[in-house]
Amino acid sequence: MNYLVWAILALLAYSMVAPTMKVAVGEIPSPVVAFVANGILALTALGVAVWSGHEVSSYVTHPKAPYMYAGGAFLAVGILSYYRSLSLGPVSVVVPVFGLFIVISSLVSVVALDETLTARKALGVGLAVVAIWLVAFE
Repeated sequence: MNYLVWAILALLAYSMVAPTMKVAVGEIPSPVVAFVANGILALTALGVAVWSGHEVSSYVTHPKAPYMYAGGAFLAVGILSYYRSLSLGPVSVVVPVFGLFIVISSLVSVVALDETLTARKALGVGLAVVAIWLVAFE
């Protein structure tokens, strides 16, 4: 399947995370919600990896594994913080602020991954910042 189809599927599915988690964290502690929701993610990912024929254990010591572990640590902090912020604030503000990860990830990709920053991409990143500011703050 084309990567854009996967990206659109991810967009549609992830768009429902904040609203459903906001309802859950209204009465369930955010770390519990994070544990259960991400437990479902972990088990599903394991199932897909095994079903796809990947021997998960062989990647534990792969030369790139430290990046996998670092990404997991960043994901843990990000998701726990995201769920906590959803428990404290409105989705209409939390999600756009969280969405700034798009801007930061884009800038990191230019600096650390040697991706090209064109004028058009820079304008897009700038407009994303403006859009998030307009949506999230009064």
